[in-house]
Amino acid sequence: MKKVVGWLACAAMLLLAGAGPIRGVPADAGAAPRPNIILIVADDLEASDLRSFPNIWSQLVRQGTSFERYFVTDSWCCPSRASILRSQYVHSHGVFTNTAPEGGFARFHRSGLESSTIGTWLKGAGYRTALMGKYLNHYPGRAAPPTYVPPGWDEWYVPVRRLYEEFGYTLNENGTLRAYGDEESDYLADVLAAKASAFVSQPGKEPFFLYLAPVAPHLPANPAPRHEEAFAEARAPRPPSFNQDDVSAEPEWLRSAPRLDDDEVEEVDERHRRRLRAMLGVDDMVGALVRALGQSGRLGRTYLFFTSDNGFHLGTHRLPLGKTTPFEESIKVPLVARGPGVAAGRTVTAMTATVDLGPTFTELAGTRVPGFAEGRSLVPLLTGQTPAAWRKNVLVEFYRPPDWSPVPGEAPPYRALRTARHTYVEYAGGERQLYDLTADPHQLDNIVTRTPAEVVDSLARTLHEMAACSGANCRVADTR
Repeated sequence: MKKVVGWLACAAMLLLAGAGPIRGVPADAGAAPRPNIILIVADDLEASDLRSFPNIWSQLVRQGTSFERYFVTDSWCCPSRASILRSQYVHSHGVFTNTAPEGGFARFHRSGLESSTIGTWLKGAGYRTALMGKYLNHYPGRAAPPTYVPPGWDEWYVPVRRLYEEFGYTLNENGTLRAYGDEESDYLADVLAAKASAFVSQPGKEPFFLYLAPVAPHLPANPAPRHEEAFAEARAPRPPSFNQDDVSAEPEWLRSAPRLDDDEVEEVDERHRRRLRAMLGVDDMVGALVRALGQSGRLGRTYLFFTSDNGFHLGTHRLPLGKTTPFEESIKVPLVARGPGVAAGRTVTAMTATVDLGPTFTELAGTRVPGFAEGRSLVPLLTGQTPAAWRKNVLVEFYRPPDWSPVPGEAPPYRALRTARHTYVEYAGGERQLYDLTADPHQLDNIVTRTPAEVVDSLARTLHEMAACSGANCRVADTR
């Protein structure tokens, strides 16, 4: 336990020594018209088969490019979303968990991180900006009044209570609180879809940047009434890792987790059905947004990005639900992009991460990210090119609150390195994992004790270099 607390304290001290807020650099006013940009971030959606969602599949996947190896910097909501907003790994932005004082909205807000985000960068470049849906966990809590709107956002529609229920919530609508009830028309995904469609359709107000963050399929995964009977026969996927039999070579946290019994498996299947139903509301949102763009004549000059903040376990590796692990189910999420010059139906296999979104958007907008940004622009990949010095690895970090105690089936803090071939993990307590994803794509065989020392040592050196990187040198460390 002392090792866990010490590690977290050390990371916090590193953050406090980091760079201060820097705003985006405005684009050349004489440049050609710039494209609109939309980012849609689902909540807890793993890298699954998107064909279950007809609008997402037909309007985004089939019309755009999919990123096969796209990973989060942290498999937990708030740290991951902070990485999206800042283009920084977790050890740099310092939003370590979902809750105060070491995480959540309170940490982001009180650390001054809001003064320089994708919102301020694009607004500073002349974009009209909006954030709709989920912002950061426990916003606003006690850290700010419920009417608080962070800098960088021209329009702001964010729940301040009952965020995940989809009904009976309160929205901060540009600094004014509005309560919504339990009528079918109050369904949050539909309300956000209408506001998003209106935002992208306003005459004469381009270019724009829209960050649209529905809460599905996050539990309790409440569907719209019209979707309550959908997927009645669906079962959770049954890959070889489902309810894993042999965990004898795994760390203690997983060895101590019992196999699922029949009732728990049925609960997993029902949870899967609820998540699919809730995602149909997001699918309708995508359909409405694409229609609004088409009707306003803006679809052809708008980039749409669809992704998630982290993945989710549904029975894999004995885990009936949840995230926060270094397994693929937690750290690998969808990323699909559609827009001018983006090839339809194409798949990119290069290593990519959530820290790459900010640099991508600013390049499309004709501006630049601040020097503290640690990601890479995906623009070359969108146009079918892979730079020679492209990254070879992604860093994933996970922290726990200082008072956390070990629980069976809950991963302790860790740092992980995901390469094209391997996942290498170091836990705060000293245990390690190594998977050869070419031979073992389902991560059933932890080979860390059976792998030549020089291979493990090389991965460990790269992991430690990534975990200590800052700003531009992260784009050197990620090529090791």
